[in-house]
Amino acid sequence: MTSNVGGLDRILRIVVGLGLIALVYVGPQTPWGWLGVIPLATAFIGFCPAYRLLGIRT
Repeated sequence: MTSNVGGLDRILRIVVGLGLIALVYVGPQTPWGWLGVIPLATAFIGFCPAYRLLGIRT
């Protein structure tokens, strides 16, 4: 499993992930905010399965 998520992409994924998780506590407080775990996980691992399927490397 080689890294296919670049530096700027990682930063954006962390920001989006934290923003979505914050919605669970501050915003409309729906469980949909927990989807923010996915971009956080892919940012910390450095690998995105969707990118692999689409042949994208950043």
